[in-house]
Amino acid sequence: MRGKGRPAPPPSLRETDVTEPLSKVPSEQRADVIVVGAGPAGSTTAYHLARAGLDVLLLEKTSFPREKVCGDGLTPRATKQLIAMGIDISEEAGWLRNKGLRIIGGGQRLQLDWPELASYPDYGLVRKRDDFDEQLARQAEKAGARLYERCNVGDPVLDERTGRIIGVEAKLGEPGTASKDKTAVTFRAPLVVAADGNSTRLSLKMGLHRREDRPMGVAVRTYFTSPRHEDDYLESWLELWDRRGAEDRLLPGYGWVFGMGDGTSNVGLGVLNTSSSFQELDWREVLKAWCASMPEEWGYTPDNQQGPIRGAALPMAFNRQPHYTRGLVLVGDAGGLVNPFNGEGIAYAMESGQMAAEVITQAQGRRTPAQRELALRGYPKALKDTYGGYYTLGRAFVKLIGNPQVMKLATERGLSHPMLMRFTLKMLANLTDPTGGDSMDRIINGLSKVAPKA
Repeated sequence: MRGKGRPAPPPSLRETDVTEPLSKVPSEQRADVIVVGAGPAGSTTAYHLARAGLDVLLLEKTSFPREKVCGDGLTPRATKQLIAMGIDISEEAGWLRNKGLRIIGGGQRLQLDWPELASYPDYGLVRKRDDFDEQLARQAEKAGARLYERCNVGDPVLDERTGRIIGVEAKLGEPGTASKDKTAVTFRAPLVVAADGNSTRLSLKMGLHRREDRPMGVAVRTYFTSPRHEDDYLESWLELWDRRGAEDRLLPGYGWVFGMGDGTSNVGLGVLNTSSSFQELDWREVLKAWCASMPEEWGYTPDNQQGPIRGAALPMAFNRQPHYTRGLVLVGDAGGLVNPFNGEGIAYAMESGQMAAEVITQAQGRRTPAQRELALRGYPKALKDTYGGYYTLGRAFVKLIGNPQVMKLATERGLSHPMLMRFTLKMLANLTDPTGGDSMDRIINGLSKVAPKA
């Protein structure tokens, strides 16, 4: 599967980090790197590794196309990553561009364009996840990665002497098929990337558990046939009201309305676990009630609903660490890379995948196992240098807005000051130029640098 004329990786990468010679394993079951999960994080990792000349196995438990719970709205950070992967993001290819963010709250409505920066494009994108992930996976395939769909990864294979992961056990077959009717396969590689999402069974089996001191969120969403489907701004409602009782109740979180450009709107809400009402409320029912309060002409009614309400967890602010240990690399949701300021996950999944691929590629060029290990330990440091201080600020932000009254006050006061809201947009979306930016960029970058990189 390696591209024509592409040089083979150094034999030492494959042979010297494991006790059992990989030459004994069938070639189709061994590689330089195994990536578990073909979501945005896994496919981006596999793409960049394959482009660098490594032999990569990309293992996906389902088959494409497949649905994922998501707002489907992409900021300029994610757009930059798609461009770097060579994805065709034209309107002709089915992408809808957005100009910025419309914020509604406190009886006010403010429309903000994405900032003009040297580091990022000035537009975002919208695309349904049911084929977004497939586009990334196919791009990784084109680069040379070997994709196995309907491949359910189970236990890690460990080196008995060192405890390092040297492969994975998997079963091939259609989801829902009885286990006895599936084909058991062992894949081997000296490095394994966990890109298997928030549940990340592989990380758990390697002893990496979620940190309870880090925030978690929940997103629930559905689709409606709506005349608002071609809206070229992402829309965020900063006050989330539960109006089902005798008195209106302000809840922690925010709602969104994203036009999909295909006759439908993605309508959903995000909620933080810092709220006392996080466990007690049925958030699907809250979403139904919120939609019922919308103008009738928007069409967010049961008759126009397309598909069920679905929910997913949002693991934030490095909630699983370390991001590298004993041959296992964590990317995307598996490592808790979701931005605590705004719940964005795709951009950080793709960025962490690119960073991981760069570190792994550099480690591949080292001569000894000790030198490779030294290089691989640079991945957690790169993540903390890039996001650590910013995520620390985000954790403080999450604690503040966990109080709905604080959110209400901030909304009422803030939306009347456009300059302040432009600063807030840059802060929440993490859109600054690292050098040569304006005064807002320098303040945000400065705060991120001085905050602890935990």
